[in-house]
Amino acid sequence: MSRIGKQEIKIPAGVEATKSGDVLTVKGPKGTLTKVFRDDITINIAGGIVTLNIKRNDKFSKSLWGTYASHIKNMIEGVRNPYQKKLILEGVGYKSEIKGKEFIFALGFSHPVNVKIPEGITATAEKNNITITGIDKELVGSFTASIRALKKGEPYKGKGMRYENEVLRRKQGKKTA
Repeated sequence: MSRIGKQEIKIPAGVEATKSGDVLTVKGPKGTLTKVFRDDITINIAGGIVTLNIKRNDKFSKSLWGTYASHIKNMIEGVRNPYQKKLILEGVGYKSEIKGKEFIFALGFSHPVNVKIPEGITATAEKNNITITGIDKELVGSFTASIRALKKGEPYKGKGMRYENEVLRRKQGKKTA
């Protein structure tokens, strides 16, 4: 039994959730999110409370139960308070800037790296601090991870990109005799 799936999810004032077929739509002051859910879990919306129940008592349905509850909580929270991730770019000559709807990075390669900013995300780049904001937690996290993957922080000099609260484990370099 899922502890997260059994809990009731309260819909706060100013947020509206509707379900039609397998599509759940959540509207709030910051925007609208829609997501398609499988029919293995029944989602009931009544009186400002969302409840989830499993249809079949198999392992797959049980695994989706808590996952869907977390997705719905994240959707409700996202339309109220947008999610935000911050990256720090460290290294001599490493730069980031935004032109239009595109990031342009200088990451020590022979060419600049261009990354298109997806719809629904706002991004800022000030000096070596990159801030990514959006109402969809999954989109914000995956886009931030894809940017970080361009140049991960390396353990010897600490150069590269890292999350704001991430601590890079430093290693000792080669010793000279």
